[in-house]
Amino acid sequence: MNLITFSLLSACLYTVSGILLAKRLFNNLPAGSVGTFRQKNWILSFSLLAVLIHMGILYSNIILDSGEGLNFGFFNAISLMSWLIAVLITVAAYSKPLENLGIVMFPIAGLAILLEMYFPSNHIVLNDEVEHLRFHILISIMAYSLLTLAAIQACLLAIQNQYLRNKHPGGFIRALPPLETMETLLFQLLGLGFVFISLALITGVVYLENIFEQHLVHKTVLSLISWGLVGILLWGRWRFGWRGRTAVRWTLAAFVVLVLSYFGSKLVLEIILQR
Repeated sequence: MNLITFSLLSACLYTVSGILLAKRLFNNLPAGSVGTFRQKNWILSFSLLAVLIHMGILYSNIILDSGEGLNFGFFNAISLMSWLIAVLITVAAYSKPLENLGIVMFPIAGLAILLEMYFPSNHIVLNDEVEHLRFHILISIMAYSLLTLAAIQACLLAIQNQYLRNKHPGGFIRALPPLETMETLLFQLLGLGFVFISLALITGVVYLENIFEQHLVHKTVLSLISWGLVGILLWGRWRFGWRGRTAVRWTLAAFVVLVLSYFGSKLVLEIILQR
């Protein structure tokens, strides 16, 4: 099979996984029941196969045949981040109730593959640059992925909180973990995200000559703002017990700022300005 066939197959598997997870959620089975556990493992087998195929697609699209470096074009970067998020969800869901995040992220990962296939983009990072930036790039993508998961978890938490406030605990809310567990998962994701954003900023200082150069200053400033927002939220949780709507708002604000710091600039430079 050629690359197009593999891309379509992986996109279909991601989409099927997301649809099945959504169907499972809206079947209103109580969270933690034997039936939902078996369904989860069965569905995750589809997403596991999807991420394995997706990994091969990324290898083909990002690593240049000439061996001169890596292609981190806009859609390649989105596909790479969506793959890492799908991996995190699939692996973590076997031990933690994170599989519902796949309802949103698995179809997005499938869409990212299709965009990568139909709209190829080029931003070549040469080998001499890659050697110095490899660790920084990996840490940065991990930070984006964790904060994306935290943002989706915050949205689920907001919906669950709203239903419970309105005294409507039925429907698909029954299939979600308890509110306390959902909040704990959110802050665990935020804690990990904060660590990786911190490492990304540190490695940026170490591996880049000047992180406040003209073409980097917006990324640096926005990343620092996002880092600060997450840090304040974690401190507020520890010191004042912040939760609920406060946690959701701060999480989404930090996510939006972090996405703008990297993908916003890449969109403008590579897609709109064609640089």
